[in-house]
Amino acid sequence: MSSTPIFKTHETYTPEGEFDYVNSRESVRRSPFPFPDDEYMYSMNLEPHVPTGEGALRAEFDIDEHYVSECRHRAQMLEDMPGVHYAALPHMLEAQWDLLEVIFEAYARDYPEHFTLTKNGNEWHWVNRLLEIDDTFTFGDPSTLPMDPMEYATRQAQGEFIVLEEKDNDLIIGAGMATERADYSLRFNLGMHFYEFHGPVPKLHEMGILDRALKFLLRMKPGHPVRRVNWSLTVNPRLETSVETLPDWAPDRATVTEENAGESVYLRIELQPLHRLPRSNAVVFPVRTYLISLAELVEHAPDWAKRMHRALASLDHELVDYKGFHRYHEHAVNCLAKYDDGAPLATGYPWLEGGIQPGE
Repeated sequence: MSSTPIFKTHETYTPEGEFDYVNSRESVRRSPFPFPDDEYMYSMNLEPHVPTGEGALRAEFDIDEHYVSECRHRAQMLEDMPGVHYAALPHMLEAQWDLLEVIFEAYARDYPEHFTLTKNGNEWHWVNRLLEIDDTFTFGDPSTLPMDPMEYATRQAQGEFIVLEEKDNDLIIGAGMATERADYSLRFNLGMHFYEFHGPVPKLHEMGILDRALKFLLRMKPGHPVRRVNWSLTVNPRLETSVETLPDWAPDRATVTEENAGESVYLRIELQPLHRLPRSNAVVFPVRTYLISLAELVEHAPDWAKRMHRALASLDHELVDYKGFHRYHEHAVNCLAKYDDGAPLATGYPWLEGGIQPGE
C-alpha cells in the first residue's frame, strides 16, 4: 500500500442526526473505478484476482481508512436487527471455518502491522490490533468461539460475504453476512439457486452471461480466486440499502436535485473477489463496497468524473431502472456534465497498463 491510512473510527452510515462520512483524496484514488469505456453495459468482467498496483487490488481482501467505522456499523446493525443481516444453513459449518481461515490468513499476510494469526495445530491465536481483539480458539470447534465462525470472522471484515454451496451443477446461497446490501434481502434469498438470485438483472439471459458465469464458477479451483467489479448509485453514504430497511432509505431518492447531486449522490463501487474454499468446496462471493460522492470524484479524480458522466449518459434505460436510480439519473448526469470538457480519455480499468487514471 502506498501509505498507511489513518483509520476513522466514528463515521455514521445511517442518519442518526446527520451522516458523517468523507473520503480522503487517497481513499478516492485507490478505489477500483468501474468504468473502462465511455459507454457501459452489464458484463461479468471476470479476471484472476492477483495482487495489482498499490490500491484496492493490492491485497486479497482490501481494507482502507473506513475499516474501523464499518466494523462498528456492522456490529450495530446486527444488534438492531438480529436474524436479518447474518444467516447460515445448519450444514454450512465446514464452509464457515473455511471462510474464517481464508480471511484471517489473508489479513495476517497482507497487513501484518494490524493482524497476527498464530497456529499450533488446531489451536489458533488471532490478534486484531485495529479492533483490539486478542483471542485463542480451537479451529473446527465452534464452542471455543463466542459465535458462529463466519459471523466471528466477518464482523472483522469490510464488505459482505455470501457463501454458495455447490450441488447438482448449481450454486445455492447457504450462508451470508450482509450489512451492506444493495436492494435485496438475505433472508429471502437464502437457499436460492444461481439463476434465481441473478434473474432480475436485465438481458443477462438473452446475452448468455448467466450460463457462462455459472460454468466458469463451477470450474473454479481453491487457491485461484477471480474478481469482478460492479457498481450502482445511492443517495447519501448508506452502506445498507436492503429490502428490510427500504422505508428508511427509499425517500432519500426524491430529495436529489441537480444542485445538490454532487453532495448527495454516491457512486457505489462493488469489488467482488470470489474464492473456492478448500475443504467444503463452497464458493464465497464477497462484495467490498466503496462509496464516493460525485463531488469527491470531481475534486480528487477529475478524469474519472468525466468518464462517469459519459457512462451514465449512455446507460440503457432498463439498467437504470434495475439499478434503482431512475428518479435522479438525469440530475446526476447534469451535475457531472459541467465538469466534462469532452476531451478523449484512455480506455481500460485504472489497474491495467494504459487504463484511465484519476487525472490531476
